[in-house]
Amino acid sequence: MERRSFIRVMGGGVVLAAAPALVACSSALPPEAVAAWQPPAPPVPGSDVRRWILAHAILAPHSHNLQSWLVDLRQPGEIALYCDRTRLLPETDPFSRQIMMSQGTFLEVLDLAARQQGYRADTELFPLGEFDPKTVPANGLTARVRLVPDASVKPDPLFAQVFQRHTNRSAYDMKPPDAAALQAIATAAMGLGDALKLRVGFAGAQDARIAEHRAIARDAWRIELVTPRTVMESMKVLRVGPTEIAQHRDGISINEPMVRALAAVGLFDRSKAPGPDDMATTQQVKDFNAKIEATPAFFWMVTDGNDRRTQVNAGRAYVRAQLAATARGLSMHPLQQALQEYPEQAGPYAAIHRLVGAQTPGQTVQMWARLGYAPPVGAAPRRGLEAHLVRV
Repeated sequence: MERRSFIRVMGGGVVLAAAPALVACSSALPPEAVAAWQPPAPPVPGSDVRRWILAHAILAPHSHNLQSWLVDLRQPGEIALYCDRTRLLPETDPFSRQIMMSQGTFLEVLDLAARQQGYRADTELFPLGEFDPKTVPANGLTARVRLVPDASVKPDPLFAQVFQRHTNRSAYDMKPPDAAALQAIATAAMGLGDALKLRVGFAGAQDARIAEHRAIARDAWRIELVTPRTVMESMKVLRVGPTEIAQHRDGISINEPMVRALAAVGLFDRSKAPGPDDMATTQQVKDFNAKIEATPAFFWMVTDGNDRRTQVNAGRAYVRAQLAATARGLSMHPLQQALQEYPEQAGPYAAIHRLVGAQTPGQTVQMWARLGYAPPVGAAPRRGLEAHLVRV
């Protein structure tokens, strides 16, 4: 018997032996990890409305759920947003494009929450100068937001979906999204107007290109899994079991009793990347491929440029699209692997740009996502507002 097969059999026996202690265990996340998803109490006269606004902004989607948002509230009436350089993804996101988009999702949800309270969020991007195209500077000041009371400001209906929006990575129902829903998503994404030169698109079951979308997604996922340094970047932010999840409240959470049992007996090794033929890899490939097949539609966003300002605004557009999808009962799941700019992904990167017609110099696919109907999923862990405040 091969050693790997022996480990699988032995591991199964250990899991069974440990099962009585885990029978009552739930895969539900610990309450403290998702406490931030409880709507805050309405602000009262004399309270700092910025904290109420930020309690919503920290629920924005973020790549790898790393939550790279640092906020300085020392200047009255203002919010300074910094990018936390300890929460970058140098292997899978070497130029921090995804991180910049995640700064944008935060700013858009902040804007929606400010509107709800009758404030205009006057946002100045990169007040100390735009970031270098390939790095995030030490100062990391993404934006300065000044909150201005404005009776002409109208609430945005998308705000109602902030606490309902969750990224759903499960298999989707093959019922195609209806035309009205697709139009609502496109309209929401285009809501920034002249601030962003954006084109959006969809591919559905009747589109001959959908097979190509699936093939590119499968290829890009496999590449990330079999490239040791990129899969290890994800392994480093895995949070296994309620203790780790509650402690970190970020990253990729795994709380299934079986995995916790394997980890408890030392059979869930996060210290090195699994081999391309290991069961851990082949099973993930199989599971992902099944989800890709259970995808009735794909959504994408293309910008005419790819500077830092464009990336931030693309993030704002994406969260608007996802909130609009949520309002229509639809789920989204970003497929960022093919958009990542490390050498091994050059093939899928070129393929998806070619497929969606983004081949003019400067045109960039900023978002590519699965789209469909699916059973609801729970909230991802969030660190809570206090963890994001700059302490001096």
